[in-house]
Amino acid sequence: MRGTLMLSWILIICLSQVAVQSQYYSKSRPYHPRPPKVTNLHFFMHEHTGVTAVVVAQANISSNNSSVPFATLVAVNDPLRTGPEPDSEVIGNVQGISLLAGSNASSTQYIEFGFNTGKFNGSSLSVFSRGEPGLAVVGGRGRFMMAKGIALFNPILINATNVIIEFNVTAIHH
Repeated sequence: MRGTLMLSWILIICLSQVAVQSQYYSKSRPYHPRPPKVTNLHFFMHEHTGVTAVVVAQANISSNNSSVPFATLVAVNDPLRTGPEPDSEVIGNVQGISLLAGSNASSTQYIEFGFNTGKFNGSSLSVFSRGEPGLAVVGGRGRFMMAKGIALFNPILINATNVIIEFNVTAIHH
């Protein structure tokens, strides 16, 4: 019994010395941030209802008289183009979800503008916002790392099968 008690005290003393002499943090290093860059982008999103924008969930509400049903979740995968023409150059795509939750067809959107050509190839901008009058840029990857900013949009064409939206994006990034 006496040997066990002595061994216990030795272990307690050793463990207390380890805790005192070890550090759970490293030495602080000075932070030298890169200067922020401001990038202005202009492009067009081309959406084809039922092809590049698909309803994935919808509330079962029979009293809905709107052309855009309340409580509808839409998945999007739309091409980004340099112009409003259907044959203009594709520079990337928009992927994400849109929740149509307002009685006036307003929506909350999480989308990513992904670029696959030119200077921003492999980079993307993350947007999460309610839609009026612009969308908040809340992040990015690649050249748009730690981005913030705004994506202003202007609907060019809206009909039963096609939607073309012009985007003017200002992104502040490192």
